[in-house]
Amino acid sequence: MRAPTRWIRSPWAARRAASAKVAAWGLGPYLTRVSEPEISLTESAAKRVAWIAARQSKPAILRLAVDGGGCAGFTYKFELADEADDGDAIAETDGVKLVVDPVSLDLVRGSAVDFVEDLGGASFRVTNPNAASGCGCGSSFSI
Repeated sequence: MRAPTRWIRSPWAARRAASAKVAAWGLGPYLTRVSEPEISLTESAAKRVAWIAARQSKPAILRLAVDGGGCAGFTYKFELADEADDGDAIAETDGVKLVVDPVSLDLVRGSAVDFVEDLGGASFRVTNPNAASGCGCGSSFSI
């Protein structure tokens, strides 16, 4: 005589059922993708912008723009802004804002703006992961 067949539930079936419950609740996956910030401002750059803005009696808002020209094709342009425009990407560090227009953002996405002082002088520097090459002065780049 043969023993009755016993059905065992697969561990995969339990996982599938749990996933179905999560999907029904509208929850996403357990691990979500971490995205890089669109642009960032270092603490040293934020301190320098705050110092410059205080001396000029302006808000501590630094605008980064990319213009055509320079030794390598594109050049960075920095200026203090009165306010952010509609559509600008905004990064904030220690109460200081960095704003970038949408057209320039395509060229500098993922970049970090820093302020460095060395033997060559003091300047804002952009570390741009999109730049294929740059010039010696650090103010222009190519894609």
